[in-house]
Amino acid sequence: MPQNAPFHPSLTIGLAGLGAFGQLIARHLGSHFPIEAHDPAPAAHAAAARLNVTLTTLERVASHPVIVIATPVSRIPGVVEAIAPHIRPGTLVLDVGSVKLVPAGIMRRGLPEHVDIVATHPLFGPQSARDGIAGLKIALCPVRGRRHLRLAAFLRRYLRLDVIVTTAEQHDREAATVQGLTHLIAKVLTRMEPLPKRMTTRSFDLLLAAVEMVRFDAPEIFKAIEGENPYSADIRRRFFELASELENELSTPRDLSPPIPRPARPARYRPYSP
Repeated sequence: MPQNAPFHPSLTIGLAGLGAFGQLIARHLGSHFPIEAHDPAPAAHAAAARLNVTLTTLERVASHPVIVIATPVSRIPGVVEAIAPHIRPGTLVLDVGSVKLVPAGIMRRGLPEHVDIVATHPLFGPQSARDGIAGLKIALCPVRGRRHLRLAAFLRRYLRLDVIVTTAEQHDREAATVQGLTHLIAKVLTRMEPLPKRMTTRSFDLLLAAVEMVRFDAPEIFKAIEGENPYSADIRRRFFELASELENELSTPRDLSPPIPRPARPARYRPYSP
């Protein structure tokens, strides 16, 4: 990476979590920076070897100038508590969770004041990024400091991502519909399987493709999207209300019998007048 890059080319990234998304991060950042990761899962060793990632302790991860928390949202409090005593001044910490208000609050309260914080959400996953990440979207929610500007510049220039700078609140408001409904519908359709595969329409094929993009997401992702986003419950309620209205409309009996013809009215007699 050139010396005038947004981040110094010699820095090492500390990665907390080497699950499916942690591996995606390592795959795309590993060509730019050395990565040291911590993940106690047995499968992490094989993933680290495959991606040329060094497995280490969480304390060592916390010593690096950029720390990425790539764990389920439910585990972020424990990670923040563990790394907080070891973080150096000027460190940039970010998460990649599917919701933003909850992680932003956890990091703001739990990390030292000398730490810059950005809550991020890559709006893609391993399935939708199979053919590369160029042109895909990522949301950046600045929480503390101004390092999000350098982060945005790096993501745009080197990873060619479509960067959306927003607030954690606005992110969660929109994601409650965008992700909440997508994952909800996908869950319902997978429970209706087997679904038709032969005589389908283009719109149905696209719907099945959307289901496949989230089918293998970890259960924690669905729980976070539906349970940790404070706006998801209202969106679900509205969705089911409208679905119920449609069901009531379709269930209302309709009289389909042909109308009974009215008898012809006799013409009035009018006397002839020359």
